[in-house]
Amino acid sequence: MSEATTTTLLVNISQRVMTLTINRPAQKNALDSATYGALTAALTQANARDDLHAIVLTGAGGYFTAGNDLHDFVKAPEGASPGLTFLKAISKVNIPIIAAVEGGAIGIGVTMLLHCDFVVAGTGTQFRIPFVPLGLCPEGASSLLLARYVGIRKANEWLYRGMPFTAEEAQQAGLINRVVVAGQAESTAQELAREMADQSRLALTSTKALMQRASAQEVAETLDAERERFAQCLASPEARAAFSRFLAK
Repeated sequence: MSEATTTTLLVNISQRVMTLTINRPAQKNALDSATYGALTAALTQANARDDLHAIVLTGAGGYFTAGNDLHDFVKAPEGASPGLTFLKAISKVNIPIIAAVEGGAIGIGVTMLLHCDFVVAGTGTQFRIPFVPLGLCPEGASSLLLARYVGIRKANEWLYRGMPFTAEEAQQAGLINRVVVAGQAESTAQELAREMADQSRLALTSTKALMQRASAQEVAETLDAERERFAQCLASPEARAAFSRFLAK
């Protein structure tokens, strides 16, 4: 077993499984630049190793993630986006990723799930993709992948309106695999990870590579196209006003 602790991310490696725990519970695990950097580094490390069979991704304190830390987000410098760098990294991971979601998954907290192979959520978990209400547009290749998971009509509801939805609705639509008793998402995810640990790693990586093959170029192109539109929206008066209202609460 090995374990590493940063300010914002806990990394534990045990029995062929890497567990990544977003560790900003006081901020509902909102993702700032440091957290994105730590996640990207851990995923890159996982891809470079030949002894891992699965990754479990979860959040500390009974909450998955509230998405972008808007305080950090509004003062981010121009240039490479830590969030986009993370999304590109998670989209290229070569072993199964199992997300354990409790409490809430907001914004990129939902769109990153589109790049996970299994998603387990506790009852009471609330999901929301509030880009348009914040004056923004989709990211994480959600403009491509969300409709493939849940159908265009449901994707329209969740993307254009930004309304919250439950774990049960997410499962029924096909976004997540399983709903479990609140508090048991991570233990269930670890069970799935141990199952992956007992499988042939070559079979796991080959299966994932084949399943990603048809859409890999589309996903990469969509991530870049979304980033261009996202930057335009981010600079708009509507987005700035929405952020000001949010931060004033």
